[in-house]
Amino acid sequence: MRSIVILTGSHLCHNPRALHSAETLARNGYRVEVLGAWTDCLLKVRDEEIVAAAPFTFTPVVDTTKHRARRTATRVRRKLGMMAAEFLNWENPWQLAYFYSELRASALARSADLYIAHYEPALAIAVELLEARKRVSVDFADWFSEDLPPDAPRQKPLRLLRSLEQAALGRSAFTSCPSWSMRQALADEYRCRAPIVIYNAFRWTDRNAIDGVHKDRRNLAIPSVHWFSQTLGPGRGLEDLLAALPRLDREIEIHLRGTPAPGFDDWLRSHIPEAWKQRMFLHPLVPSGELLSRIAEHDIGFAGELTCCRSRELTVTNKILQYLLAGLAVVASDTTGQREVCERAPGAIAYYKVGQAHALAASLNQLIRCPKALQMAKATALETARNVFSWERQEPVLLDVVAQSFSAEDANSDP
Repeated sequence: MRSIVILTGSHLCHNPRALHSAETLARNGYRVEVLGAWTDCLLKVRDEEIVAAAPFTFTPVVDTTKHRARRTATRVRRKLGMMAAEFLNWENPWQLAYFYSELRASALARSADLYIAHYEPALAIAVELLEARKRVSVDFADWFSEDLPPDAPRQKPLRLLRSLEQAALGRSAFTSCPSWSMRQALADEYRCRAPIVIYNAFRWTDRNAIDGVHKDRRNLAIPSVHWFSQTLGPGRGLEDLLAALPRLDREIEIHLRGTPAPGFDDWLRSHIPEAWKQRMFLHPLVPSGELLSRIAEHDIGFAGELTCCRSRELTVTNKILQYLLAGLAVVASDTTGQREVCERAPGAIAYYKVGQAHALAASLNQLIRCPKALQMAKATALETARNVFSWERQEPVLLDVVAQSFSAEDANSDP
């Protein structure tokens, strides 16, 4: 049996791409181990629930929920890496993650037939494994060196990341990314073989667990808009949504889900138009197994991604695909990645130009003025999710490319 090690260095419940890949590969004859980390007690419980029923092994390379001193030590180590970059101009992999060293040691201690790297710290390890003549794949869930807004503090080792990306894209057995737009951009930038495209999709059968309960909505007689992210904060399109509210000509509810960035909940409440304060609701995160149920309560999904960095401009997030799976009409900003989804889901998605609140309001008004149009858009969303953007449509791509990489290895034992 072929063995595959998936490198993440993070919680499993927050990494659906790695989770879906691990499940698919393990259920199709591969022995799979995921190397992650546990840093949060609540997320650890969610991970343990997933792992209990999983067909693969999950190994936390660090568990700071048990060893608080280890957390302090890793923070000091990363701080030193940051200082080395700032004062010595030495970009180093310790800038990429708190647990880079532990993830590296665990990866090098394995002897797998294939390593699949997710996230930035795993990228550095992937290149080291390539140097050791191991068979390696890298998943570019984001364009790592281009995933930073222009006004953000320069904490990432961008020169190092670009060097690692060049090596990974040029030498890996295969690479993957979440959109055709990003695939083409990476191939053009690095003059390399184009990655395969695996969308950030979820299983169509996940809909079987939708509970049909209304926990969010207050008034079922008016349409409801839903937005979610791990972090409720600036730079996610919410500024456009707030500015569009006074231009809406029907009452709706607005539901936002996520953990507020420091001070953002106060900022948000101070910027909500007075007439809307009784119709906007903030919700905490829910377990991944419940999220689809909570999304499905609503009518319209808002995906206000920005164009401030190339990665966000080109990607297709799991947010917009979960809206489709939940059967919601979607109003999305016109990033290149989201236009790609819109082209494959005509009738389900309306998009607007980033920063133009009047255009966002017009798209929302078209849906909330006409219940029939809203219902047609929701029905089209479900059809598109089932036929195009479900994980069932994505996993054959992954299985084929993994099988081809092993066939190539069998034909030529020197990778």
